[in-house]
Amino acid sequence: MSSMKLVIFDLDGTLIDSAEDIAHSVNEVRTLLALEPLPLDEIESYIGNGVRRLLDLALEGCGPEARERAHSVYLPIYRRRLLDNTKPYPGVLAALEQLDVPGHSLAVLTNKPVRESVQILEGLGMHRYFAPVYGGDSFPRKKPDPTGVNHIIEEAGAQRSKTLFVGDSSVDFETARNAGVRCCLVTYGIRPKHIATLEPDYRIDDLRKLTAIIDAA
Repeated sequence: MSSMKLVIFDLDGTLIDSAEDIAHSVNEVRTLLALEPLPLDEIESYIGNGVRRLLDLALEGCGPEARERAHSVYLPIYRRRLLDNTKPYPGVLAALEQLDVPGHSLAVLTNKPVRESVQILEGLGMHRYFAPVYGGDSFPRKKPDPTGVNHIIEEAGAQRSKTLFVGDSSVDFETARNAGVRCCLVTYGIRPKHIATLEPDYRIDDLRKLTAIIDAA
């Protein structure tokens, strides 16, 4: 079908719109700590670097005890909300179906914990498209470190020149560059304004356009 054999996807902001459930979970943590809720768009701007960074930004100015409590209660809270409002972005399921053909490997590499990532993908009927799925706790270092991409390439027996990383943020852009693979950024994600100045290899506003990119690569 094409020369692009391995496609690695970010999760939040690329495949799924999960920002509302994450934001509500963070605000529930803040309520437990007797703090006022933050605007949802502010919390959304903190998404992308893993749970610890998310909470540290959302609890800026709080002491170490409050932060440790937040880290201990956040995931149980979030697990109750995983699929309350989270859904695939328009066109994602159709795009994955188009890419689900022999000769392609599709993988997920996210900074979200892997357990929650798998649960969401299973709940949305998307898990079957990806082998493997790796999260922010799967490797010693998170994105934008290239460790996860390097592992997936080796595991798939792929070549860097035939690997594409698809994401929605500067973290994903840096991950692709650090790993020496091509990058496609989607413009519908959580923080589209943050990627306006970046220069990825490809930029799309609908994941269904990915097939044409891969065919031409």
